Amino acid sequence: MADRSSLKQIIPALPEEKHDMLAATSVLQQQAADIRNQKINWQSYLQSQMISKEDYDFIVAFDVPESAAREAKLKENPSQAAKTFLNLLGHVSKDQTIQYILTMIDDMLQDDHGRVEVFREHSSRKRESVWGPFLNLLNRQDGFIMNMTSRIIAKLACWSHDPMEKTDLHFYLTWLKDQLKLQNNEYIQSVARCLQMMLRIDEYRFAFVSVDGISTLISVLSGRNNFQVQYQLIFSLWVLTFNELLAEKMNKFNVIPILADILSDSVKEKVTRIILAVFRNLIEKPGDNQVSKEHCIAMVQCKVLKQLSILSQRKFDDEDINEDIEYLNEKLQVSVQDLSSFDEYSTQVKSGRLEWSPVHKSSKFWRENAGRLNEKNFELLRILVHLLDTSKDPLVLSVASFDIGEYVRHYPRGKHYIEQLGGKQRVMQLLSHEDPNVRYEALIAVQKLMVHNWEYLGKQLEKETGVSGTTGPKSSAPVSAKG
Repeated sequence: MADRSSLKQIIPALPEEKHDMLAATSVLQQQAADIRNQKINWQSYLQSQMISKEDYDFIVAFDVPESAAREAKLKENPSQAAKTFLNLLGHVSKDQTIQYILTMIDDMLQDDHGRVEVFREHSSRKRESVWGPFLNLLNRQDGFIMNMTSRIIAKLACWSHDPMEKTDLHFYLTWLKDQLKLQNNEYIQSVARCLQMMLRIDEYRFAFVSVDGISTLISVLSGRNNFQVQYQLIFSLWVLTFNELLAEKMNKFNVIPILADILSDSVKEKVTRIILAVFRNLIEKPGDNQVSKEHCIAMVQCKVLKQLSILSQRKFDDEDINEDIEYLNEKLQVSVQDLSSFDEYSTQVKSGRLEWSPVHKSSKFWRENAGRLNEKNFELLRILVHLLDTSKDPLVLSVASFDIGEYVRHYPRGKHYIEQLGGKQRVMQLLSHEDPNVRYEALIAVQKLMVHNWEYLGKQLEKETGVSGTTGPKSSAPVSAKG
């Protein structure tokens, strides 16, 4: 218990967060305001024997406009509150009434966080799961019911002394993840708000990763979102980076390139601030200095230094933004000075954003470093082959084909490894690609894979076609070379 509390406390609250707790669930809150004004005929439920006299007496006394009267009723018999609310949820089926009950429960918890224990203690006495009744409601068709229930579950999970059980946690986080992926989900801000709460708890973070949560966040962020959704999802990434292990692994999910793109387009100060906070954590939090260095290099390659220069010219009300700009600028400048050509190449390949930077075209680089593509169980080689198989970007396909050709040119034994990884077959498939530059680079790579004396072939190619070298993208149609 103490550990859970301390982990929540070390994450500072951003000034926007209190406001966002309401703004971020505006659709839900607007509907809740209308629902509060409704009148439920509890008498009809009693007469039809759908609820007991005991539950009827409590709900009639509790369902009054005066907050003092509600407070007194809760203090008089708190366990009856949990019992009645759960009984009502179990016996009433009408959507309108369920909406009303859930809104009352949410208001009750919001007024006093400690009231989550009323539900937990009641369920414990009955030896039942506190989560069951609520998780079942996530399967309803009504959007308000599902999302108000989700909000209540997040409060119970984050404010209770006991953590959510593993199976229930997995179910709930999977539900949240799936809701993020729904097209045109009007409740997406409410879903994101629940994640903002849940991911402050360290033990819930790894559970979220295990349901492919980070990939989902990145996928949603790479699409078109309003600034509020951007802020909330990036906030979720930010709280994840307070865990050292997750901070170390974060960029394997392509976090830095996506956030760098958003940073360059963003005009909202709160979005800028949270991105800078994520970048700072990605440098500060990893226990492995090499990982921090790789993150710095990735930021440099994604043009973050240029953005920092632009941001430094702006005036921000929040001093923390200025501090983060200064910190990041200092770290990235040091990184540029320490950057080796292989560091630059390795980080670019891992980012998946290949371009015709000087490192690719340098014969000296390939002479000195071709064999290093074998390191870490051929990690970089595997990524290049994977890019050939998955990328839709002609530039990436062209550069990856060229790199594979240069690898076998300077490391002849590598032909066997390329073939084992399926690279040769993939390059050959690109010979029929619609883009002429891709066809050209694939052809040259295939020739390098097929022949032993590349230098001789290169001279013959130059002589017969008038094409000199293969150091960049070509716009011509593919040429036919003879060995």
